Amino acid sequence: MRRKKALIAVLAGTVAAAGAVCGFGGPASAAASPVLRPGSTGSDVADLQFRLQTLGYFKGTITTTYGMATRNAVSRFQRANGLAHDGIAGPATWAKLKKLSVNKPELAKLARVIYSEARGEIYKGQVAVGAVVMNRLRSPQFPKSVTDVIFEPYAFTAVADGQYWLLPNNTAFLAAKDAVRGWDPTNKALYYYNPSTAKSKWILTRKITTKIGNHVFAI
Repeated sequence: MRRKKALIAVLAGTVAAAGAVCGFGGPASAAASPVLRPGSTGSDVADLQFRLQTLGYFKGTITTTYGMATRNAVSRFQRANGLAHDGIAGPATWAKLKKLSVNKPELAKLARVIYSEARGEIYKGQVAVGAVVMNRLRSPQFPKSVTDVIFEPYAFTAVADGQYWLLPNNTAFLAAKDAVRGWDPTNKALYYYNPSTAKSKWILTRKITTKIGNHVFAI
């Protein structure tokens, strides 16, 4: 019995460690991010730079040092979003940034959704699927993180049937980046479906915003 308990403990530790390596933990998933300013260092700085880069504000190489390039990128982001543009990444800046951007693991998850749900669609249609995820992230009707939006029960067919775990191609990553940067071909849609295969009567009652390829988009 003792050996069995010890084995369970070891397996639990292994799973926990694997979760950390896969990006389930770390600064990007923490409830609160530290205040960062010129001179700050560490992985939180790299996360900040990556988020700003996905939005087009940070043009340099991702590092762990908060220099003037990072300060200027933060200031431009703050100015564009109605925040005090002091170049310091405080609580208000982080809150807005996490609502509009993704970290590296989240970008990969977004690419997986796009690839698994729309790999046969034209590029615009692939971006549109990513835009729906981002629109849900920004809506109070849905969870507050990309991961929770994607894994919300029954939200995406590809998650339910396992296709989500297919490896996305480069096109899916490019579409994910375009969706994060704000390209929304769906006109702010929160839902989409294939009218040829949709079985839900409820989804058919939603107001249609556009149709791209095989998908109808709605609010």
